[in-house]
Amino acid sequence: MEANLGQVLNASGLAKSHGLRTLFEDVSLQLSPGRRIALVGGNGVGKTTLIEILVGLQEADRGEVHRPRDLRIGYLAQDLDVPADHTVLDEALAGTGHVELAHKVHQLADRLASTSGAEHDRALAAYGEAQSHFEQVGGYALESAAQRVLAGLGFDDADTKRPVREMSGGWRMRAALARLLVADPDVLVLDEPTNHLDVDSIAWLETHLTTWTGALLFVSHDRDFIDAVANRVIELAGGTAQEYVGGFSEFVIAREENLARIEAAAERQDRQIRQTRQFVERFRYKATKARQVQSRVKALEKIERIAIPNRDELVARFRFPEPRRSARVIVELDNITAGYGDHVILRDVNLVIDRGRKVALVGPNGAGKSTLIKTILGQLTPLTGSVTLGKNVDVATFAQHQTEVLDLSRTVVEEFRAHVGDRLGKNLRTMLGGFGFGGDAAERRVGDLSGGEQTRLALGITMALPVNVLVLDEPTNHLDLASCDLLEDALRAYPGTVLLITHDRYLIREVADSLIEVRHGGARFHEGVDERILAGAHTGSASSIPTPPPSPAGTGGHRPSRKDLRRDNAEARKEYHQATRDLRKHLAATEKKWEKAEAELAALQADLADPTVYGNTDLLQDLIARHATAKDKAAELMNEWEQATLQLDRAEANFG
Repeated sequence: MEANLGQVLNASGLAKSHGLRTLFEDVSLQLSPGRRIALVGGNGVGKTTLIEILVGLQEADRGEVHRPRDLRIGYLAQDLDVPADHTVLDEALAGTGHVELAHKVHQLADRLASTSGAEHDRALAAYGEAQSHFEQVGGYALESAAQRVLAGLGFDDADTKRPVREMSGGWRMRAALARLLVADPDVLVLDEPTNHLDVDSIAWLETHLTTWTGALLFVSHDRDFIDAVANRVIELAGGTAQEYVGGFSEFVIAREENLARIEAAAERQDRQIRQTRQFVERFRYKATKARQVQSRVKALEKIERIAIPNRDELVARFRFPEPRRSARVIVELDNITAGYGDHVILRDVNLVIDRGRKVALVGPNGAGKSTLIKTILGQLTPLTGSVTLGKNVDVATFAQHQTEVLDLSRTVVEEFRAHVGDRLGKNLRTMLGGFGFGGDAAERRVGDLSGGEQTRLALGITMALPVNVLVLDEPTNHLDLASCDLLEDALRAYPGTVLLITHDRYLIREVADSLIEVRHGGARFHEGVDERILAGAHTGSASSIPTPPPSPAGTGGHRPSRKDLRRDNAEARKEYHQATRDLRKHLAATEKKWEKAEAELAALQADLADPTVYGNTDLLQDLIARHATAKDKAAELMNEWEQATLQLDRAEANFG
């Protein structure tokens, strides 16, 4: 089934309020074939509300949505309805309208095998007729397409025959996504489609959506996914929607340029207003200037001030409580086999994680990442082998269900204090401010926060505890882009060791210094962040870890000692640091120069904001000239820093 390439969904002048709060006004957009639009914006700005208006689940307060009568819309919401009793394959085919016919064909095939004589002849005739009809409407092709989509989303052959009701929430979401992809609607609308996918499935979905012939609108916090799929970005912020052409990288550049133009226009307007007010104040009581004064007063009253959009950047400075010093080796896994009873998930795993490392666990869902973490934390006893936790290791964990334990009746600051106590002293509100709850936001009731804000609060509580090891399981789910930036800053500033399970490749690049790839029953440590591993199995993994054969009973095989493992890890780190040392030194030096130039530019901007300098022409001209020079220097150093970062990224991707 192909999308109708003539179909277009148009929205114009949309406005929506909740109570006294205006979510957005005058929003217009067009969903036409070939447009793949990413909808971005902070938590609570109305992204899901706008989507539901577009697909017809909500009504706008003002504005219109034009949907052609035969327009086919597919919508994947974050919250699914009660799952159906039919199988995963049936769910994937449900959007095509051929499920009942497929059932009839399969039932008649079963009937053929159990009948004889005249009844068999009648069953054969009915089967032939149903099979012919099924083939004519493309049923077999659709079934094949459904199998391919399900495989791409991580389902194996056995899973496709299981009832959807038996699957976990994440797998139900995948089945619902498969149904939409197989149905191939004219307009596909997806709300956070990557939340329950692993890196392999995300890589497959990116490839699938980049060839989508219909219209696509999606909400995502995954910058890599936006960059790979979107050819337009719409930002919902400050009650308005601004559309940019290109992916996420182009959006960031264009947005900054647009903001710079608006800020420059606002600055010019402010300067004109100050000059006009100075004229009015100076000549208010001079009769010969009365007409000019009145003219300027009226002009001031008519001026429509230029509004500078809120950048929604949660710029934070984190001051974590100093944890006690742990042993150099945080945890050591010696030839462990892990699983549940007779169900072995991981075999022959040997790992050493040192103090201060920031390690990301990557691999497909179900490969054993959570099993490995539970084994490391002592929540699961290995079937064979040993796990040794270092001395003075204190652990705090964040899981996807962490928000469920929050007390919704408390204020943010009360909930924060209840979990971390007053040991942070005066820094308690400072810490909250670092996680985006500064000022009055700290007094909001937890129950009034959005899902993303509750996630951010739970993360803040976890990271405020004076521990030296953080274990985070999918922390970016339900966060907006600004909150993801905040989390990255926090993890970089965190003084302890981090074990991170996430599908967010950008977060991994920004935070991790190494990877543990969990795949095919094994776990392998990689120094640095290898892009080939992040790309997933669908685009070629850097390593394929074969399932180790079970050791013969009663025989002992040679395996590396703990001393050998530590030595090998140390040598690998040494080689990595030597290979990138000069690039890292150059990057650090450039960053210091850039920060110094930015500080000088900020000081000059503050001087120019002082109204008194406009009375001294020589001083004003000198400041303007110095400001222009400083601005050019800062821009030059920023470009040099970006080039140095790119060189280091390439070196790290090629290492090993």
